[in-house]
Amino acid sequence: MTRNNDISIVIVDDLQFNRIVVKTALKKAGYDGVRLAESATQALAMLAEQPADVVLADWMMPEMDGLEMTDRIRQKDEEAGTYTAIILFTANESIDLLVKAFEHGVDDYLRKPPNPHELAARVNAAARIAIMQNDMLETSRQLQDTIRNLEEVAMIDPLTGAGNKRFLNSQLKSRILQASSRNEGVCLAILEIDQLSQIRQEQGLDIANEILIGMQRRLRRSIRPTDAVARLESDHFAVLMHFTDMNNYKPSSIERLRDSINQRPFKTSANDLKISASIGAKYYRGDEEILSVKEMLKKTFNKLEEATSMGHNSIAY
Repeated sequence: MTRNNDISIVIVDDLQFNRIVVKTALKKAGYDGVRLAESATQALAMLAEQPADVVLADWMMPEMDGLEMTDRIRQKDEEAGTYTAIILFTANESIDLLVKAFEHGVDDYLRKPPNPHELAARVNAAARIAIMQNDMLETSRQLQDTIRNLEEVAMIDPLTGAGNKRFLNSQLKSRILQASSRNEGVCLAILEIDQLSQIRQEQGLDIANEILIGMQRRLRRSIRPTDAVARLESDHFAVLMHFTDMNNYKPSSIERLRDSINQRPFKTSANDLKISASIGAKYYRGDEEILSVKEMLKKTFNKLEEATSMGHNSIAY
């Protein structure tokens, strides 16, 4: 349970007498972490240096009033992912003005001059709200970090549903070992979508994402169920093909992959787009010296560079 002397409070009032009166009342109630500011500008500087659980401020102040200060604090909270409870002192009991204050994000108000017992009780309630909100925000941040970590170790690309780089590395390693021990074959093809960068620039990210999703579906339909599709980077896909007889691989299998991409335009929510891909492919025979995953990827990317240098829709084996 949070103790009063653990709670950080900032009192904002342009009149020194009012600041001292409020600080004294809070001190008697056991609140030691109290800072004083003679203006909203000074208070904001204090909060930037060290956040507070509760801000107590006069509504009417020169240069910047309590409502404008509240707007600034809420903006700071939004950017920092924190919450600061705000209580305004006011001599005005107009319902309309109080509604306006709550709409600006004020948590509570106290009539001037505040009753010391009511002041301590309201500060205690406001501090509990701030601490609870900040605990929830911290929990949310931790969940987001956990989700990001899970995405990193997961095997699926969240946009396309294809495997990701981790998936490909795992599959490639096991396939190469299997091919080496059984005299089988493994073909890795890496595709770069030729037009995607231009589409992303001219038609936006959403249309480019539709192309990526469509590409995964088209590649998946064009290969065997035992083969694998993975998305490596923004514009790159990989297709991993396994051959139980290492002599069964033929370059025409890569050409068929290209033909399936070129088969028809890709439908998007904007228009139909004709897409092509440059492809680099490396075939590993199980009777060759075994390759590492890193070596296999490097050789395939080298072939992809060779293909892209020849122009759109090219293949390098």
